[in-house]
Amino acid sequence: MISSKKIKALVLLLLLSGFAFSQEPDSPEEKSTKSDAVTEKNLTDEKDPEEEKDDPAAEVIESEETVKVARPVTSDPVQVYGWIEKVQISGMNETLVAKLDTGAQTSSIHAENQQLFERDGKKWVKFVVTDTREDGAKRYEMEAPLSRIVSIKEPGGEPDERNVVRLSFKIGERNIKSEFTLKNRGNMLCPVLIGRTTIKTLGWIDPSRTYLADDKIVR
Repeated sequence: MISSKKIKALVLLLLLSGFAFSQEPDSPEEKSTKSDAVTEKNLTDEKDPEEEKDDPAAEVIESEETVKVARPVTSDPVQVYGWIEKVQISGMNETLVAKLDTGAQTSSIHAENQQLFERDGKKWVKFVVTDTREDGAKRYEMEAPLSRIVSIKEPGGEPDERNVVRLSFKIGERNIKSEFTLKNRGNMLCPVLIGRTTIKTLGWIDPSRTYLADDKIVR
């Protein structure tokens, strides 16, 4: 018969054997799985070094840039003109029909019999202006200081040198002084062309309407 001491010793031995079994080292596969899990957790928790934190200053700058883009050119009322208007050149009693053309930079006026001469040591131009749309229209002899000479090349043509003068004219109730190239515009739609340089001081152009200057349409 087994004594109680032997029984206790046997139970203790079994308990020790079970504890050792539970502490058995992980197999290579288990170690690999645990390592992958730890690595995945670390990658998930780790922040991208390229990632930038929200910068209040950057937000302010972006907001200001947005406002700049959205801000209108001017808050002042702007008059609207048609693409065809009547203008009165200083020194003429009649009005001439003018085309307001954003495709041209400098304004132009029909001029005949151009002659350069000197006055007080400065170059002047003498020329004749008339309404090319009317037969027998009155002819006006004009003189103006020569501002400069420009070379303009027409599509498919040779460069053409043109005299440039500053002339005062009235459109609606606006009195403006601007540069005009002198050219024979007998084959053109209008004897006067108003280019971008002058248009930007006038206002907006409605390309679908004509003769709006006297209507004083403001936007």
